[in-house]
Amino acid sequence: MSHIVAQDAALHVHEVGGKAVALSRLSGFGFNPPAFFVIRADAFETDDSVAGLDDAIAGLGEGPFAVRSSARQEDGAEHSHAGQFDTVLNVAAKDVWQAAMQVWKSGFSETVATYRAVKSGGSAEGPAVIVQRMIDAVSAGVAFSADPVTGQRGQVVISAIDGLGERLVSGEEDGEDWRVGATVSGPSDPKVLTKEQAQDVADLARKAEARFGAPQDIEWAFDADGLHILQSRPITTALLPEPQPDTSLTIFDNSNIVESYPGMVGPLTYSFAVHVYARVYRAFVSLLGVSDQTIAMNSAVFGNMLGRVDGRVYYNLVNWYRALALLPGFSLNRAYMETMMGVSTPMPEEVTSAIGPPPAQGAARVREYLKLVKVGAGLLWQAARLPKTRARFYDRLNAALDGGFDTETAGPTALAAEYRRIESTLLDRWDAPLVNDFLCMIAFGASRNLLEKWLGPEGLVLHNDVMIGQGDIISAEPAQRIARMGQMVGDAGIADALREQGLGALGVHPEIAQEVRFYLEKFGDRCTEELKLESIPLSEDPTSLLQAVAASASRGVVASHDARDPDWDELFPKNPIKRVCAKWIITWTKARVRDRENLRFERTRIFGYTRRVFLALGREFEARGLLASRRDVFFLTTEEVLGAVEGYGLSPNLKALVELRKAEDAAAALRPDPPERIELRGPAIAPTWEETPVERDAAKQRTATGCSAGQVKARARVIRDPRTEALAPGDILVARHTDPGWIAVFSNASAIVVERGSLLSHSAIVARELGIPCVVGLKGATQWISDGEMISVDGATGQVERCDADV
Repeated sequence: MSHIVAQDAALHVHEVGGKAVALSRLSGFGFNPPAFFVIRADAFETDDSVAGLDDAIAGLGEGPFAVRSSARQEDGAEHSHAGQFDTVLNVAAKDVWQAAMQVWKSGFSETVATYRAVKSGGSAEGPAVIVQRMIDAVSAGVAFSADPVTGQRGQVVISAIDGLGERLVSGEEDGEDWRVGATVSGPSDPKVLTKEQAQDVADLARKAEARFGAPQDIEWAFDADGLHILQSRPITTALLPEPQPDTSLTIFDNSNIVESYPGMVGPLTYSFAVHVYARVYRAFVSLLGVSDQTIAMNSAVFGNMLGRVDGRVYYNLVNWYRALALLPGFSLNRAYMETMMGVSTPMPEEVTSAIGPPPAQGAARVREYLKLVKVGAGLLWQAARLPKTRARFYDRLNAALDGGFDTETAGPTALAAEYRRIESTLLDRWDAPLVNDFLCMIAFGASRNLLEKWLGPEGLVLHNDVMIGQGDIISAEPAQRIARMGQMVGDAGIADALREQGLGALGVHPEIAQEVRFYLEKFGDRCTEELKLESIPLSEDPTSLLQAVAASASRGVVASHDARDPDWDELFPKNPIKRVCAKWIITWTKARVRDRENLRFERTRIFGYTRRVFLALGREFEARGLLASRRDVFFLTTEEVLGAVEGYGLSPNLKALVELRKAEDAAAALRPDPPERIELRGPAIAPTWEETPVERDAAKQRTATGCSAGQVKARARVIRDPRTEALAPGDILVARHTDPGWIAVFSNASAIVVERGSLLSHSAIVARELGIPCVVGLKGATQWISDGEMISVDGATGQVERCDADV
């Protein structure tokens, strides 16, 4: 029998060892590892070279060669023997036998004997020896098709090094680490592999796993010809059980909700928001004719309309689509229903085809139209009754919030009962805001489309102009008051003192102090990110208000922009029907926009009151030793807080829960914001996403949605956090998003440019009311525009130009 075994004949472990068999199988599977042959172990019982060795070496081509071990127990499913035997690299043809003898003798070393004594208990024996064509590696390394440390399947772990991988395998050098699961993650400044190469290595490891039927530990190398697999063996460490396939699709999208909940959002806020959305939107679909039975059957849909990804809040779009599919007439106009969701990317076909009834035909179609007629009649009735509905809502809200309950002296049981009262009194009867918001959306879109259809592009400009100057939008009042206080501070010459001393500077200026007190009494719940319960309102810390007043001291009072009263006779001289319709729908739409903003201010009051109730509960928990600080309550969920009081809580160790959440949120806050849209399959508890580097757009001009007319050329100020960054009077505000708490910044802006938002966003409405040119929806504006550069803004056309840009 020949002592030389060709690679396609290396089929039996007892003859050529485990590694050689694995290489032969790789070749049979089509992986094309470097050519090799095997010298059987019994060939080394004498020092003489075996017959046929020179011919076998010549068959591999020109050297150099790698000479490796292949013991019977090596690279097995139970024991890998990794690194126990000698490997000799860059061996010339004339030195192959000597190197092979060295590798065979290493089987009798003390190191191997100790390993076998611990792992398998077998006796010492010399291995068979593989002689393989050497790869001139540019980079090389190892890859595990499952994580050998955590046991997680589906996560490829790669370690790479320049040149030959032997230094990595032997432990002489550390490698460059990559992890490839649903996304590719590696070093921020990779030196060895590119992202594409890491993906190729991961694909190779997964392919090996698929062909061998078990997770694999592979060695690989890149040379001038591409990627090669050098060997493959089973991973011998214990892995987690293999999960069952799950292809269910979840889509998270924050293109709209980020304006209300930007950045990191605490657990208490998130759980409260989930609760509010569930109750409010159950009421919404009920108003539109969905039966109580259908709503009850879909309670899980309404309870899961939001998601929290790495501390940031997202819409769960699939559940939003499920909720829309419950509405009467959904099968007649899916496309319009989808636009109600207001997202930038359409829903995938696999979702739209699986949810909701198929397009109605025949008698079913007639029934759907009859349902729509019923809903339309109901909406007309709701619109007619809206003034009374709104008045009753204000009565309930004022009675609930001004009922004399003292959070400072109440105990935990009374505080929990007070929260439950607010919940049942207001959140379950959110009728006026719901009806008005829906009618506002319809009226705004219809009036805009009507003017564009009848007047062309000029109609769109006219629409923006007539949506201002209503005079009683409460969102504009803070900016006007700040400007008035700024003028008073300027006249008194105390702007610098106000910046440095805060309220202390007003001691000898009672008239200014009175204005500040009135502002805080009315708008004390307003603050940046005011819908986050963990945010500190102006009533607790008025610093940002005082800084805004000081900054505006050099500007005069910002007056409300006068309403433009179009000459309808001139616009429609020969069509009285169009004239009457246009005038009526514009007047009615302006009223809905006004009510929408004013009702949203009442939402701020409710959230502010809820904040005070939970802070008082935090105070009581701190006093009883349940929490280290009252503000730690924001790291618990509403059910954890109320459960601790009402008796259904799971764990009394609230401090440990808080520390866990603090650690998780601190780590998440250090990572970049996740993308606007995330799609994943299977359990959605720990989604992953591809991090894509943001490259600055070199364009000189860009156009987005103009929503408040006017042209301004001034210095841009990119503001990410108005609590720590100031805007000088006359600067142009550039931001990713804004909320009502930014009003102190608005008061000093000569123009506003925002990445997110629409014509009905708070920033657009307030800008129109204050007469500040405004452009919204300019994606990537905070990367495109540099802080401090000169830009021009046209709030009518939506055009923004970087005046100093080189093109």
